Amino acid sequence: MSRLGLIINPVAGLGGAMGRKGSDETDIAQRATAEGRVSQAPHRAARALAAFRAQSDAPVLAGPVLPDGDAAQAFGPGALTQTAKDTLATVQAMQGQVDLILFAGGDGTARDICAANETGIPILGIPSGVKMQSGVFARSPERAGRLSAAFLADPRRRTEMVEILDLDEAARRDGRLSAQLYTVARTALDRQGARQNPKAGSTDPVGDLDAALAAYVAEMEPDTLYILGPGTTMKALKDRLGGGSLLGVDLAEGGRLTGIDLDDTALLARVRGRRVRVVLTVVGGQGFLLGRGNQQISSQVLRAAGLPPIDVICGAEKLAGLTPQELTIDTGDPTLDGTLAGYWPVITGAGRKQVVRVVA
Repeated sequence: MSRLGLIINPVAGLGGAMGRKGSDETDIAQRATAEGRVSQAPHRAARALAAFRAQSDAPVLAGPVLPDGDAAQAFGPGALTQTAKDTLATVQAMQGQVDLILFAGGDGTARDICAANETGIPILGIPSGVKMQSGVFARSPERAGRLSAAFLADPRRRTEMVEILDLDEAARRDGRLSAQLYTVARTALDRQGARQNPKAGSTDPVGDLDAALAAYVAEMEPDTLYILGPGTTMKALKDRLGGGSLLGVDLAEGGRLTGIDLDDTALLARVRGRRVRVVLTVVGGQGFLLGRGNQQISSQVLRAAGLPPIDVICGAEKLAGLTPQELTIDTGDPTLDGTLAGYWPVITGAGRKQVVRVVA
């Protein structure tokens, strides 16, 4: 009988809302506990497993003890790995025991799993980290669960190879992108668009959007608080307001920046009772608007701001390069994601907009 291996990194994603640009710091769990934060990785894994159980009754083996059982047993104490060493030991114990390793984490977790995966068991990521550059991750927890079930039900167990990438967190906190290819991994063949593409660099010269950015700044309303997301395009917008961060979430009002590289707690304190707009660009190659690299703009922040209007600025060439031709949101709140899904106008140039489908 086919078996699914389940690994959950409980610190995955903690650094996102905290504005830490990742969760690899050795004291990230202590920092999160001191701030009263709770990991969302187990919750996202539960969403994936619920979708898996809707289509499959295959046994789930969860490390590091590897109890053989159902969904409830899979989330016992053995399901969580506390350190990279735990993850390595769990993957080694799963060799020859499972047909697919489903893991909740980010690029760092993917690297650890690959390092111990001596027999090349196919792996699939439940998106739960801050850094998710690699193509091994599903676009949502539910898609991860459904793709896992489909893979185990396929007698041929068809796979494909994807790159495992990771970013230098220290460089990222300094506003520098330093991505590195670590290895390749085997994952479930996906012909339904369940997995995200690897992140791609910007293909649109910011200069092509210069007039659009100038027009946007000129039309910014003085009584509105603007939440400005990360990215090269957004940095060009921030430069017109006096500077700002490349990879952080900033605030602007009255024609100037009033907050740089803020975490979700700081954003929550600033948005309540205010008129707010959110300005975002698109993650190149992946098509994400929310949930990748901007977890500070959390579902709590959006709800506290009264579900404010969201403006998207992205060059037409970058949009045309997306496969599939749609944008994705993954805030961690399925209800909110469903509310936000639909058709959004995207600013692609001065006086130009393109309507694009947005999915959860």
